Amino acid sequence: MNNVRMNSLRGRELFSYLPAYYETSRVMLSDMDAKGSELDALYQALNSAADQFFVRTATWGLVRWEMELGIPTDRNKPVEQRRAVLESKLRGAGTFSGALVKNVAEAYDGGTVEVSFQPEEWGFTVKFVDTLGIPPNLEDLKSAIEEIKPAHLAVAYAFNYLLIRDIHDVMTLGELGQTPLNKFAGGV
Repeated sequence: MNNVRMNSLRGRELFSYLPAYYETSRVMLSDMDAKGSELDALYQALNSAADQFFVRTATWGLVRWEMELGIPTDRNKPVEQRRAVLESKLRGAGTFSGALVKNVAEAYDGGTVEVSFQPEEWGFTVKFVDTLGIPPNLEDLKSAIEEIKPAHLAVAYAFNYLLIRDIHDVMTLGELGQTPLNKFAGGV
């Protein structure tokens, strides 16, 4: 090729299909680069549109998912939290069980969750096993669980905090200084 630089990935591909005598033609190089740029934009738009069909990759299509599932749209929430709400709503269909609650809770938290039932107290407990402190979108999780649980069952949430035994002779002062207070028992 000559000194003209081709920016388009698909333009380079198009140019490779041309006969060899066009290798020195700046006109054909520019033409293929322009056409390739349009194709690059088309493929990017198609891929972006396809991403909206899946909750885990949707961005601008989250509004449509929320509308479809009857979830109020809150554009102030991070995209990951909005996706977690949608995913748990999709997972939350079916007969109520500990597995269902676990599945929904893990969609929000991203960590391991244990669900234990206390039939004598007409309730169950959702325990966050490997998440320290209170998960950032706990209110969304509470709403989702309220929606799927039977009305007569009470739900309690158990959180995991750092205790003295977890930090004494284990963490340095520098590490303690870097740890947010809400990770400790009694922290705000």
